[in-house]
Amino acid sequence: MKNHQRALLALTLVALLSSCDDSSQIDPKKQTGADPELPKAQNFLLPPMKVPQGIPWKTGEMPKVADGLKIEKIAEGLKHPRQVYVLPNNDVLVAESNGPAKKLIFRPKELIMGMVQKSSGKGGEGGNRITLLRYTGGKWEKHPFIARVNSPFGIQLTGNTLWVASADSLIKYPYQEGETQITAPGEVVTALPGGPINHHWTKSLLASPDGSKLYVGVGSNSNITENGIGAEDRRAAILEVDAATGASRIYASGLRNPTGLQWEPQSGKLWAVVNERDEIGSDLVPDYMTSVQEHGFYGWPYSYYGQHVDERVKPPRPDLVEKAIKPDYAISSHVAPLGLLFYTGDNMPQYRGGAFVSEHGSWNRKPLNGYQVMWVKFENGKPVGLPQPVVTGFLTDDQKHVRGLPVGLAMDKQGGVLIADDAGNSIWRVSKAE
Repeated sequence: MKNHQRALLALTLVALLSSCDDSSQIDPKKQTGADPELPKAQNFLLPPMKVPQGIPWKTGEMPKVADGLKIEKIAEGLKHPRQVYVLPNNDVLVAESNGPAKKLIFRPKELIMGMVQKSSGKGGEGGNRITLLRYTGGKWEKHPFIARVNSPFGIQLTGNTLWVASADSLIKYPYQEGETQITAPGEVVTALPGGPINHHWTKSLLASPDGSKLYVGVGSNSNITENGIGAEDRRAAILEVDAATGASRIYASGLRNPTGLQWEPQSGKLWAVVNERDEIGSDLVPDYMTSVQEHGFYGWPYSYYGQHVDERVKPPRPDLVEKAIKPDYAISSHVAPLGLLFYTGDNMPQYRGGAFVSEHGSWNRKPLNGYQVMWVKFENGKPVGLPQPVVTGFLTDDQKHVRGLPVGLAMDKQGGVLIADDAGNSIWRVSKAE
Protein backbone atom coordinates (compact mmCIF):
# COMPACT_ATOMS: atom_id res chain seq x y z
CA MET A 1 0.00 0.00 0.00
CA LYS A 2 1.40 3.39 -1.00
CA ASN A 3 1.93 6.17 1.51
CA HIS A 4 -0.93 8.35 0.24
CA GLN A 5 -3.29 5.38 0.30
CA ARG A 6 -2.27 4.59 3.88
CA ALA A 7 -2.84 8.20 4.87
CA LEU A 8 -6.29 8.23 3.26
CA LEU A 9 -7.22 4.95 4.95
CA ALA A 10 -5.95 6.25 8.30
CA LEU A 11 -7.99 9.43 8.04
CA THR A 12 -11.07 7.42 7.07
CA LEU A 13 -10.59 5.16 10.08
CA VAL A 14 -10.15 8.17 12.32
CA ALA A 15 -13.48 9.54 11.11
CA LEU A 16 -15.24 6.22 11.67
CA LEU A 17 -13.75 5.58 15.07
CA SER A 18 -14.29 9.15 16.20
CA SER A 19 -18.02 8.55 15.81
CA CYS A 20 -17.92 6.06 18.68
CA ASP A 21 -19.55 7.43 21.81
CA ASP A 22 -16.57 7.43 24.14
CA SER A 23 -16.18 11.09 25.01
CA SER A 24 -14.62 12.00 28.34
CA GLN A 25 -17.09 12.66 31.14
CA ILE A 26 -14.55 13.85 33.70
CA ASP A 27 -12.62 17.11 33.88
CA PRO A 28 -8.90 16.23 33.64
CA LYS A 29 -8.30 18.30 36.78
CA LYS A 30 -10.34 15.72 38.69
CA GLN A 31 -7.98 13.04 37.48
CA THR A 32 -4.83 14.67 38.83
CA GLY A 33 -3.25 14.34 42.23
CA ALA A 34 -3.13 11.57 44.81
CA ASP A 35 -6.80 10.55 44.51
CA PRO A 36 -8.02 10.76 40.91
CA GLU A 37 -11.67 10.18 40.06
CA LEU A 38 -11.98 6.77 38.40
CA PRO A 39 -15.19 5.90 36.50
CA LYS A 40 -16.48 2.45 35.61
CA ALA A 41 -14.41 0.67 32.98
CA GLN A 42 -15.81 0.18 29.49
CA ASN A 43 -14.84 -2.40 26.89
CA PHE A 44 -14.61 -2.19 23.09
CA LEU A 45 -14.03 -4.51 20.17
CA LEU A 46 -12.14 -1.63 18.57
CA PRO A 47 -11.07 1.17 20.90
CA PRO A 48 -12.28 4.61 19.86
CA MET A 49 -9.35 6.56 18.41
CA LYS A 50 -8.88 10.27 17.97
CA VAL A 51 -5.70 11.91 16.70
CA PRO A 52 -4.92 15.29 15.19
CA GLN A 53 -3.34 15.50 11.76
CA GLY A 54 0.39 16.16 11.86
CA ILE A 55 1.62 19.34 10.16
CA PRO A 56 5.11 20.89 10.25
CA TRP A 57 6.01 24.03 12.15
CA LYS A 58 5.87 27.02 9.81
CA THR A 59 8.84 29.35 9.59
CA GLY A 60 8.90 31.43 12.74
CA GLU A 61 6.28 29.32 14.53
CA MET A 62 7.14 27.94 17.94
CA PRO A 63 5.43 26.64 21.07
CA LYS A 64 3.87 29.02 23.57
CA VAL A 65 5.38 29.49 27.01
CA ALA A 66 4.09 30.71 30.37
CA ASP A 67 4.44 34.35 31.38
CA GLY A 68 7.99 35.38 32.19
CA LEU A 69 9.58 32.81 29.88
CA LYS A 70 10.96 32.70 26.35
CA ILE A 71 11.53 29.83 23.93
CA GLU A 72 14.01 29.36 21.11
CA LYS A 73 14.80 26.61 18.62
CA ILE A 74 18.38 25.40 19.00
CA ALA A 75 18.31 22.54 16.47
CA GLU A 76 16.13 21.37 13.60
CA GLY A 77 16.20 18.85 10.77
CA LEU A 78 16.63 15.92 13.14
CA LYS A 79 15.04 12.48 12.70
CA HIS A 80 12.64 11.93 15.59
CA PRO A 81 14.67 13.33 18.49
CA ARG A 82 13.59 11.46 21.60
CA GLN A 83 16.00 12.25 24.41
CA VAL A 84 18.32 15.11 25.31
CA TYR A 85 21.24 14.75 27.71
CA VAL A 86 23.56 17.54 28.86
CA LEU A 87 27.24 16.67 29.26
CA PRO A 88 29.49 18.31 31.89
CA ASN A 89 30.92 20.76 29.32
CA ASN A 90 27.35 21.79 28.33
CA ASP A 91 27.37 19.91 25.03
CA VAL A 92 23.97 18.33 24.38
CA LEU A 93 23.44 14.78 23.15
CA VAL A 94 20.27 13.96 21.22
CA ALA A 95 19.02 10.40 20.72
CA GLU A 96 17.18 10.14 17.40
CA SER A 97 15.00 7.08 16.85
CA ASN A 98 11.54 5.91 15.94
CA GLY A 99 11.50 2.27 16.90
CA PRO A 100 12.98 -0.88 15.37
CA ALA A 101 12.46 -1.25 11.64
CA LYS A 102 10.54 -4.52 11.86
CA LYS A 103 7.44 -4.97 13.96
CA LEU A 104 5.09 -7.94 13.84
CA ILE A 105 1.36 -7.30 13.54
CA PHE A 106 -0.74 -9.99 15.19
CA ARG A 107 -4.23 -8.44 15.14
CA PRO A 108 -6.15 -6.15 12.77
CA LYS A 109 -6.57 -3.69 15.63
CA GLU A 110 -2.80 -3.19 15.81
CA LEU A 111 -2.60 -2.37 12.11
CA ILE A 112 -5.41 0.18 12.46
CA MET A 113 -3.85 1.70 15.57
CA GLY A 114 -0.48 2.05 13.86
CA MET A 115 -1.90 3.80 10.81
CA VAL A 116 -4.07 6.11 12.88
CA GLN A 117 -1.20 7.14 15.14
CA LYS A 118 1.14 7.82 12.22
CA SER A 119 -1.29 10.37 10.81
CA SER A 120 -0.30 12.66 13.71
CA GLY A 121 3.33 12.79 12.61
CA LYS A 122 4.62 9.81 14.58
CA GLY A 123 5.61 7.92 11.43
CA GLY A 124 8.81 8.19 9.44
CA GLU A 125 12.28 6.75 9.85
CA GLY A 126 14.25 7.57 12.96
CA GLY A 127 17.89 8.57 12.87
CA ASN A 128 19.19 5.51 14.77
CA ARG A 129 22.02 7.75 15.92
CA ILE A 130 23.14 10.20 18.57
CA THR A 131 23.87 13.78 17.56
CA LEU A 132 25.92 16.29 19.54
CA LEU A 133 24.88 19.95 19.78
CA ARG A 134 27.49 22.56 20.75
CA TYR A 135 27.01 26.27 21.28
CA THR A 136 29.93 28.05 19.59
CA GLY A 137 30.28 31.57 18.30
CA GLY A 138 26.72 32.53 19.09
CA LYS A 139 25.12 29.57 17.29
CA TRP A 140 24.40 25.89 17.80
CA GLU A 141 26.40 23.40 15.74
CA LYS A 142 25.39 19.80 15.00
CA HIS A 143 27.93 16.98 15.00
CA PRO A 144 27.33 13.28 14.20
CA PHE A 145 28.37 11.72 17.51
CA ILE A 146 27.49 8.01 17.41
CA ALA A 147 26.18 6.27 14.29
CA ARG A 148 24.22 3.07 13.76
CA VAL A 149 22.53 2.49 17.09
CA ASN A 150 19.41 0.32 17.18
CA SER A 151 16.76 2.83 18.27
CA PRO A 152 18.66 4.61 21.06
CA PHE A 153 16.70 6.23 23.88
CA GLY A 154 18.28 6.52 27.34
CA ILE A 155 21.70 8.20 27.76
CA GLN A 156 23.89 8.52 30.86
CA LEU A 157 27.51 9.45 31.56
CA THR A 158 29.49 8.06 34.50
CA GLY A 159 33.12 9.10 34.62
CA ASN A 160 34.56 8.47 31.15
CA THR A 161 31.89 5.94 30.19
CA LEU A 162 28.88 6.88 28.11
CA TRP A 163 25.92 4.52 28.46
CA VAL A 164 23.23 4.17 25.81
CA ALA A 165 20.05 2.11 26.17
CA SER A 166 18.96 0.87 22.75
CA ALA A 167 15.83 -1.07 21.84
CA ASP A 168 17.42 -4.35 22.89
CA SER A 169 20.67 -3.74 24.76
CA LEU A 170 22.62 -1.56 27.17
CA ILE A 171 25.82 -0.35 25.46
CA LYS A 172 28.84 1.53 26.79
CA TYR A 173 31.27 3.75 24.90
CA PRO A 174 34.54 5.43 25.91
CA TYR A 175 34.05 9.19 26.27
CA GLN A 176 36.56 12.03 26.18
CA GLU A 177 35.31 15.47 27.17
CA GLY A 178 35.18 17.85 24.22
CA GLU A 179 35.18 15.25 21.45
CA THR A 180 32.54 15.66 18.77
CA GLN A 181 32.44 12.05 17.59
CA ILE A 182 32.88 8.57 19.03
CA THR A 183 34.20 6.10 16.48
CA ALA A 184 35.05 3.28 18.89
CA PRO A 185 32.58 0.41 18.70
CA GLY A 186 30.20 0.19 21.59
CA GLU A 187 30.40 -2.72 24.01
CA VAL A 188 27.13 -4.48 24.84
CA VAL A 189 27.01 -4.75 28.62
CA THR A 190 23.74 -6.67 28.82
CA ALA A 191 20.82 -7.57 26.61
CA LEU A 192 17.50 -5.83 27.27
CA PRO A 193 14.04 -7.22 26.49
CA GLY A 194 13.50 -6.82 22.75
CA GLY A 195 12.46 -9.43 20.24
CA PRO A 196 10.14 -9.41 17.25
CA ILE A 197 7.25 -7.65 19.01
CA ASN A 198 9.03 -5.09 21.22
CA HIS A 199 5.80 -3.16 21.75
CA HIS A 200 7.34 -0.55 24.06
CA TRP A 201 10.78 -0.34 22.50
CA THR A 202 11.98 2.79 24.33
CA LYS A 203 14.37 2.04 27.19
CA SER A 204 14.79 4.87 29.68
CA LEU A 205 18.03 5.04 31.63
CA LEU A 206 19.36 6.53 34.89
CA ALA A 207 22.66 6.03 36.70
CA SER A 208 22.94 5.79 40.46
CA PRO A 209 24.65 8.79 42.09
CA ASP A 210 27.88 6.82 42.52
CA GLY A 211 27.72 5.34 39.00
CA SER A 212 27.79 1.74 40.19
CA LYS A 213 24.26 0.89 39.02
CA LEU A 214 22.16 1.65 35.95
CA TYR A 215 18.38 1.69 36.13
CA VAL A 216 16.53 0.79 32.95
CA GLY A 217 12.82 1.37 32.38
CA VAL A 218 11.35 -1.40 30.21
CA GLY A 219 7.76 -1.10 29.01
CA SER A 220 5.28 -3.92 28.53
CA ASN A 221 4.98 -5.92 25.32
CA SER A 222 1.24 -5.31 25.07
CA ASN A 223 -1.68 -3.38 26.48
CA ILE A 224 -2.80 -6.10 28.95
CA THR A 225 -0.81 -9.26 28.05
CA GLU A 226 -2.78 -10.00 24.87
CA ASN A 227 0.49 -11.26 23.37
CA GLY A 228 0.77 -13.79 26.19
CA ILE A 229 2.34 -13.52 29.61
CA GLY A 230 5.49 -15.15 28.24
CA ALA A 231 6.13 -12.07 26.10
CA GLU A 232 6.30 -9.96 29.27
CA ASP A 233 9.41 -11.51 30.79
CA ARG A 234 11.39 -8.75 32.57
CA ARG A 235 9.03 -6.15 31.13
CA ALA A 236 6.71 -3.55 32.67
CA ALA A 237 9.56 -3.12 35.10
CA ILE A 238 12.61 -1.15 36.12
CA LEU A 239 15.77 -3.23 35.93
CA GLU A 240 18.87 -2.58 38.02
CA VAL A 241 22.11 -3.33 36.15
CA ASP A 242 25.50 -3.63 37.83
CA ALA A 243 27.84 -1.35 35.88
CA ALA A 244 30.90 -3.49 36.52
CA THR A 245 29.52 -6.91 35.59
CA GLY A 246 26.33 -6.32 33.58
CA ALA A 247 24.37 -8.53 35.96
CA SER A 248 20.79 -7.36 36.34
CA ARG A 249 17.69 -7.87 38.44
CA ILE A 250 14.14 -6.58 38.57
CA TYR A 251 14.14 -3.55 40.88
CA ALA A 252 10.38 -2.85 40.66
CA SER A 253 7.54 -4.27 38.56
CA GLY A 254 3.94 -3.76 37.50
CA LEU A 255 4.78 -0.44 35.78
CA ARG A 256 3.27 -0.66 32.29
CA ASN A 257 5.72 1.74 30.63
CA PRO A 258 8.09 3.47 33.07
CA THR A 259 10.13 6.28 31.59
CA GLY A 260 11.65 9.64 32.53
CA LEU A 261 13.61 8.05 35.39
CA GLN A 262 14.99 10.68 37.79
CA TRP A 263 16.28 11.10 41.35
CA GLU A 264 14.05 13.41 43.38
CA PRO A 265 16.50 15.95 44.88
CA GLN A 266 15.03 16.32 48.39
CA SER A 267 14.30 12.70 49.25
CA GLY A 268 16.88 11.07 46.98
CA LYS A 269 14.22 8.57 45.87
CA LEU A 270 13.85 7.12 42.39
CA TRP A 271 10.89 8.55 40.46
CA ALA A 272 9.33 7.70 37.11
CA VAL A 273 6.46 8.73 34.88
CA VAL A 274 4.31 5.83 33.71
CA ASN A 275 2.05 5.31 30.69
CA GLU A 276 -0.94 3.27 31.84
CA ARG A 277 -3.22 0.88 29.91
CA ASP A 278 -5.76 1.71 27.18
CA GLU A 279 -9.07 0.56 25.70
CA ILE A 280 -11.38 0.94 28.70
CA GLY A 281 -12.54 4.48 28.07
CA SER A 282 -11.46 8.07 27.61
CA ASP A 283 -11.25 8.51 31.38
CA LEU A 284 -9.27 5.36 32.18
CA VAL A 285 -6.58 4.88 33.14
CA PRO A 286 -4.82 8.01 34.43
CA ASP A 287 -1.12 8.09 33.61
CA TYR A 288 0.97 8.96 36.62
CA MET A 289 4.29 9.83 38.21
CA THR A 290 5.45 8.05 41.30
CA SER A 291 8.30 7.27 43.60
CA VAL A 292 9.50 3.74 42.96
CA GLN A 293 10.08 1.36 45.84
CA GLU A 294 12.63 -1.42 45.62
CA HIS A 295 10.75 -4.73 45.15
CA GLY A 296 7.53 -2.74 44.73
CA PHE A 297 4.68 -3.97 42.52
CA TYR A 298 2.45 -1.34 40.89
CA GLY A 299 -0.43 -3.40 39.52
CA TRP A 300 0.06 -4.00 35.80
CA PRO A 301 -1.60 -5.92 34.28
CA TYR A 302 -3.90 -7.19 37.03
CA SER A 303 -4.96 -3.89 38.54
CA TYR A 304 -4.59 -0.16 38.04
CA TYR A 305 -4.08 2.80 40.31
CA GLY A 306 -3.57 0.56 43.27
CA GLN A 307 -6.06 -2.26 43.62
CA HIS A 308 -8.70 -1.48 40.95
CA VAL A 309 -8.96 -4.87 39.23
CA ASP A 310 -8.79 -5.05 35.43
CA GLU A 311 -11.40 -7.69 34.66
CA ARG A 312 -9.98 -8.28 31.16
CA VAL A 313 -6.85 -9.98 32.45
CA LYS A 314 -7.15 -13.75 32.77
CA PRO A 315 -6.38 -15.58 34.91
CA PRO A 316 -6.73 -13.05 37.74
CA ARG A 317 -4.06 -12.69 40.41
CA PRO A 318 -5.70 -11.47 43.62
CA ASP A 319 -2.49 -12.21 45.49
CA LEU A 320 -0.62 -9.65 43.39
CA VAL A 321 -3.48 -7.14 43.41
CA GLU A 322 -3.33 -7.17 47.19
CA LYS A 323 0.31 -6.05 46.98
CA ALA A 324 -0.23 -3.36 44.34
CA ILE A 325 1.13 0.04 45.39
CA LYS A 326 -0.98 3.11 44.68
CA PRO A 327 1.00 5.70 42.64
CA ASP A 328 1.84 9.07 44.18
CA TYR A 329 0.31 11.43 41.63
CA ALA A 330 -2.06 11.00 38.69
CA ILE A 331 -1.64 13.30 35.70
CA SER A 332 -4.97 12.49 33.96
CA SER A 333 -5.83 9.90 31.35
CA HIS A 334 -3.93 9.11 28.16
CA VAL A 335 -1.55 12.09 28.18
CA ALA A 336 1.39 9.72 27.48
CA PRO A 337 4.09 11.19 29.75
CA LEU A 338 7.57 10.44 28.45
CA GLY A 339 9.87 12.98 30.07
CA LEU A 340 10.49 13.96 33.71
CA LEU A 341 12.82 16.66 35.00
CA PHE A 342 13.25 17.86 38.57
CA TYR A 343 14.28 21.46 38.15
CA THR A 344 17.22 22.56 40.31
CA GLY A 345 18.41 25.61 38.36
CA ASP A 346 18.44 29.31 39.16
CA ASN A 347 17.36 30.67 35.78
CA MET A 348 13.67 30.08 36.47
CA PRO A 349 13.45 30.16 40.29
CA GLN A 350 9.65 29.94 40.28
CA TYR A 351 10.00 26.31 39.14
CA ARG A 352 12.86 25.25 41.41
CA GLY A 353 12.21 22.05 43.33
CA GLY A 354 9.25 20.99 41.23
CA ALA A 355 8.96 18.56 38.32
CA PHE A 356 8.50 19.24 34.61
CA VAL A 357 6.64 16.49 32.74
CA SER A 358 6.40 16.21 28.95
CA GLU A 359 3.12 14.83 27.61
CA HIS A 360 3.41 13.22 24.18
CA GLY A 361 -0.36 13.36 23.82
CA SER A 362 -3.38 11.06 23.62
CA TRP A 363 -4.51 8.97 20.65
CA ASN A 364 -7.60 7.30 22.12
CA ARG A 365 -9.34 10.02 24.12
CA LYS A 366 -12.04 12.52 23.21
CA PRO A 367 -11.28 15.35 23.56
CA LEU A 368 -7.53 15.11 23.16
CA ASN A 369 -5.33 15.36 26.23
CA GLY A 370 -1.68 16.18 26.82
CA TYR A 371 0.50 17.68 24.04
CA GLN A 372 2.34 19.98 26.45
CA VAL A 373 5.07 20.32 29.04
CA MET A 374 3.61 20.95 32.47
CA TRP A 375 5.04 21.51 35.95
CA VAL A 376 4.05 20.14 39.34
CA LYS A 377 5.07 21.71 42.63
CA PHE A 378 6.85 19.49 45.18
CA GLU A 379 6.98 19.95 48.95
CA ASN A 380 9.01 17.68 51.22
CA GLY A 381 9.71 15.35 48.33
CA LYS A 382 6.04 14.94 47.36
CA PRO A 383 3.91 16.49 44.57
CA VAL A 384 1.18 18.92 45.64
CA GLY A 385 -1.53 20.94 43.95
CA LEU A 386 -2.62 20.96 40.30
CA PRO A 387 -0.27 20.79 37.31
CA GLN A 388 0.61 24.09 35.65
CA PRO A 389 0.99 24.26 31.85
CA VAL A 390 4.39 25.73 30.95
CA VAL A 391 4.96 24.94 27.26
CA THR A 392 1.91 24.58 25.01
CA GLY A 393 0.98 25.23 21.39
CA PHE A 394 2.15 21.88 20.05
CA LEU A 395 -1.54 21.25 19.39
CA THR A 396 -3.59 23.85 17.53
CA ASP A 397 -6.41 25.52 19.44
CA ASP A 398 -9.07 23.69 17.40
CA GLN A 399 -7.37 20.33 18.18
CA LYS A 400 -7.31 19.43 14.49
CA HIS A 401 -3.56 19.66 13.90
CA VAL A 402 -0.42 18.89 15.86
CA ARG A 403 2.94 20.47 15.06
CA GLY A 404 5.16 18.80 17.61
CA LEU A 405 5.31 16.09 20.26
CA PRO A 406 7.42 16.72 23.38
CA VAL A 407 9.47 13.82 24.72
CA GLY A 408 12.82 14.13 26.51
CA LEU A 409 13.66 16.93 28.97
CA ALA A 410 17.00 18.14 30.32
CA MET A 411 18.46 21.17 32.10
CA ASP A 412 21.58 22.86 30.75
CA LYS A 413 24.29 24.50 32.86
CA GLN A 414 22.61 27.91 32.59
CA GLY A 415 19.33 26.56 33.94
CA GLY A 416 17.52 26.45 30.61
CA VAL A 417 15.15 23.55 29.95
CA LEU A 418 15.67 21.60 26.73
CA ILE A 419 12.79 19.78 25.03
CA ALA A 420 13.09 17.09 22.37
CA ASP A 421 10.27 17.58 19.85
CA ASP A 422 9.64 14.19 18.27
CA ALA A 423 7.27 15.05 15.40
CA GLY A 424 8.69 18.57 14.96
CA ASN A 425 12.22 17.14 14.58
CA SER A 426 13.57 20.02 16.67
CA ILE A 427 15.09 20.85 20.03
CA TRP A 428 13.59 23.77 21.98
CA ARG A 429 15.15 25.72 24.84
CA VAL A 430 13.03 27.48 27.50
CA SER A 431 14.48 30.10 29.83
CA LYS A 432 13.48 33.29 31.61
CA ALA A 433 12.44 36.22 29.46
CA GLU A 434 15.05 38.95 29.24
